[in-house]
Amino acid sequence: MKPVLVIQGAQRIDEVPRLKELSEQAELRFATSTDELRAALAGADAMLGWNFRADSLRAAWDSAGDLRWIHWAGAGVDAAMFPELVASEVQLTNARGIFDTPIAEWVLGMIICFAKQIPQTLEYQSKAEWKHRLTESVAGKRALVVGVGSIGRAIGRLLQAAGMEVDAIGRSAREGGRDFSHIHAVNELHSHLPDADYVVLITPLTAQTRNLFGAAEFAAMAAPARFINVGRGALVVEDALVAALNDGQIAGAALDVFVEEPLPQENPLWRTPNCLVSPHMSGDYIEFETAMADQFMANWVHYLAGEPLNNIVDKKLGFVPSAGV
Repeated sequence: MKPVLVIQGAQRIDEVPRLKELSEQAELRFATSTDELRAALAGADAMLGWNFRADSLRAAWDSAGDLRWIHWAGAGVDAAMFPELVASEVQLTNARGIFDTPIAEWVLGMIICFAKQIPQTLEYQSKAEWKHRLTESVAGKRALVVGVGSIGRAIGRLLQAAGMEVDAIGRSAREGGRDFSHIHAVNELHSHLPDADYVVLITPLTAQTRNLFGAAEFAAMAAPARFINVGRGALVVEDALVAALNDGQIAGAALDVFVEEPLPQENPLWRTPNCLVSPHMSGDYIEFETAMADQFMANWVHYLAGEPLNNIVDKKLGFVPSAGV
């Protein structure tokens, strides 16, 4: 019998690149709602979580008794980290590696925006106002990257290439290798925040990291520093960030992720001074869906052959561990 593959987050075969290649190998079922997912999971062997933001899997989990493997089409798997899945024997893989370079480029772009006053230049241009200013140099500035997975390491390498000094925060202290000058333990976070010109948040969202940055952390940062979040919105207490920006505790923020997405129009972050808002697009580039499909198809071959899968998530940690991370 053909294995049953559920595609969560799609309605048709042409919505996912390369999926037609599996039409003879597997029974394909599609689901975009909780009820559809519950019905589709009955007797299913594997699931492709194409919509990584969807949180319907837990509500449909009672139908997933035969499931053996889930591939999550996102780097963060927090939407799948509910107790029933964590306790199960279902293997979970993710899209680790697909978004490393584009997110690192986005982070560097935001740093350049702040240093070279790009938003202010566009504002003056809109008013046809010639306003000469002095701007900052990026080279020589200090960055602290909170999170040392594959994306955090790509950020570290790119910022170093731009001439920045880059330290990081990980679960344990150790040498930084080629990606960072040094990696400090997470319990040392507060002692290193005052030294950073830019703080970049890219750690996975877990029970331990939820609300990692609140009033105390923003108060520990230097007043001229900027804060950049490309991890998850729930890593940050948003009210505390708004207060820190309004009070001048920090000089700016660039945010690509939020507690509620899409960001509601009434959310004060839209109007907070020196805050750049991006609609969760830092990792999305032309053809990225093809890259995700290629990654899934490679794992599908391993799955059919009974071979070890790539990018296996440690469900107790909530991410794919790297050596020493």
